[in-house]
Amino acid sequence: MTQLCRSVCTADDSLPPKESDLHALSACMMDGDSGRVLYGKNENEELAMASTTKIMTCILIMENCDPDEVVTASQNAADQPKVHLGVRKGQRFLLEDLLFALMLESYNDAAVMLAEHLDGSVEAFADRMNRKAKSLYCLHTHFVTPNGLDGTDEGGEHHTTATDLARIMRYCVMESEKSGYFMKVTQTSSHSFSDLDQQSAYSCSNHNQLLSMTDGVLSGKTGFTGKAGYCYVCAVRNKGRTYIITLLGCGWPNNKTYKWKDTVKLLEYGKEVFDFRKPVSLGIQDTILVKQAVYPWGESGKLQHIRAEETTGQLKGVLMTGKEEIRVVYSYKKTLTAPVQAGTEIGKVSYMLDGICLGTDAVIVAQDISEISLQWCARVLFHHFLWKNNAA
Repeated sequence: MTQLCRSVCTADDSLPPKESDLHALSACMMDGDSGRVLYGKNENEELAMASTTKIMTCILIMENCDPDEVVTASQNAADQPKVHLGVRKGQRFLLEDLLFALMLESYNDAAVMLAEHLDGSVEAFADRMNRKAKSLYCLHTHFVTPNGLDGTDEGGEHHTTATDLARIMRYCVMESEKSGYFMKVTQTSSHSFSDLDQQSAYSCSNHNQLLSMTDGVLSGKTGFTGKAGYCYVCAVRNKGRTYIITLLGCGWPNNKTYKWKDTVKLLEYGKEVFDFRKPVSLGIQDTILVKQAVYPWGESGKLQHIRAEETTGQLKGVLMTGKEEIRVVYSYKKTLTAPVQAGTEIGKVSYMLDGICLGTDAVIVAQDISEISLQWCARVLFHHFLWKNNAA
């Protein structure tokens, strides 16, 4: 195999915020399309995440349950501390109503009801959460509770990192088959409902203030415990660019507004500095030896017509500063043996940025290449004999 490199994308950029400019102990800004971390402050430090946990609870329920299912409150759910809906054992609710209660008001009992409804117990649901986290490459996350309240089990304390939490939010808004439903619920400003026996009425209001502070908010979730401090995760789209921002330990009482200040600061930086660019493969203009190839490839057996074909959906693009460069790395066979069909994959194109592979395309042969065979030799000799006789 041989490798060629080509660099693209250049321009100016600005300095990122200093770590001291942010209130959060840990922060991450991620490109929603590529999953690339654009900014980090202690982004891989394991910390408590409070009710931002509920984005995982919500998406798992959406993916595995129907909105019109009936959920019944257990005593365990009724015993959950504030902030809570205040359910009573045996009370019945429409599942979708509990999703609004979960994501708008962050009710702890709603989270337990939903977890127990799907898997029978909080412990079994936590196992599901951890399996999902691993599938998303969140290797520094451990779930113990569905609501984000502090907890410890044999796997350790309930925790995540800013990077892992950003990966989970990215999955919720960009990759899950229920992403549209997830964004619809989390963008709702208010929701009113009753239990199915019409004994109690409830009203929920969205606590995600960013919805009224800037345009393009796709989703967001706040959180607070005494251990975690104020936490926040959101997704914002601006001019085709999607930013995922997470903040952990972003102040303690009475500093409830720090998370909004940090989020706005990171968004301003992201909008000013990063442009959405799609890596482009220009194809291979190289000569490849094709053994046993016939005309029109000629006696030299050389092939020059090779192109890189995009792998649909693998990489839409990436957010980059102007000074950053994408390396387009070609890796392909230098020698082929006929016959070779058009469309045959002979290598790959890798798009590299900061040593990370953003995605790959296939290198394919553009035209059919026939082989020298006895039949072909016979035809050549026959035509040659006819030509000589006619010439005579």
